[in-house]
Amino acid sequence: MSVVAVPGPNPALRPQSRAWKKMRANKGALVGGVIVLFFVTLAVLAPFLPIPDPAGTNWGAIRKPPSGLAWLGTDEIGRDILSRMIWGAQASLMAGVVSVLIAVVVGVPFGLVAGYFGGWTDSLISRVTDALLAMPFLIMAIALAAFLGPSLTNAMIAIGLSAVPIFIRLTRGQVLAVKTEDYVEGARAIGLGHIRIMARYILPNVFPPILVQATLTIATAIIAEASLSFLGLGQQPPAPSWGSMLNTAKNFLSQAPWMAVWPGAAIFLVVIGFNLLGDGLRDALDPREH
Repeated sequence: MSVVAVPGPNPALRPQSRAWKKMRANKGALVGGVIVLFFVTLAVLAPFLPIPDPAGTNWGAIRKPPSGLAWLGTDEIGRDILSRMIWGAQASLMAGVVSVLIAVVVGVPFGLVAGYFGGWTDSLISRVTDALLAMPFLIMAIALAAFLGPSLTNAMIAIGLSAVPIFIRLTRGQVLAVKTEDYVEGARAIGLGHIRIMARYILPNVFPPILVQATLTIATAIIAEASLSFLGLGQQPPAPSWGSMLNTAKNFLSQAPWMAVWPGAAIFLVVIGFNLLGDGLRDALDPREH
């Protein structure tokens, strides 16, 4: 008598495959990913697109509404808004990604050390982190940007340093939960050093929440960069930035509302995109959902 094999769950399905499957099933995450990909593509292809010079003026086309010649209209000195929007995406997205990268590179090691070693090291790092978290994020970014001087580079540094406490606290909390696991105790028992244990056994297991937080923080950083540029502390004219475009547009809301509508809509969409993508990553990487 022949034996019929009954198909069962595939044991070779790895957590990464399950996470990707959950991401594809999450419509919100897919929408967020498409929005983010759209703006990233525009930013990357900006130098190659057949668009006017974003700094080129046309005194005969001042504050013209959207038309076939200027799809999104022109600004107060005749510059093409579509061109400035596309080039401005570079500044906004770069500010979001680079500032969060600064925050991760600085904050994660401090959180690892605080959570792993505990004791007076944890107390010192935690007290400093609590003190920094007591100050509102945007206020700290504005203060640091004003101290460093107005430029996009200094704005990214200011935003990144302001976000460091968020990643210190998150990493510390995750390390406290992971360091008591059996595989970490086993690594200690066979005599592995602290650096190797943190790098090989702890960091990979606390990385998913850090990735989710980084994605969500990019959205916050983009808003912060737009705020700094609006205040004159970010990207400097004539280089385009969505925040600086809004700063100029506020003087012409009644005569040329399109000058404010497009950069405002772009900031709204890209922030929504990163938030949706971050929420999808959080659901997909949550081990309790697998």
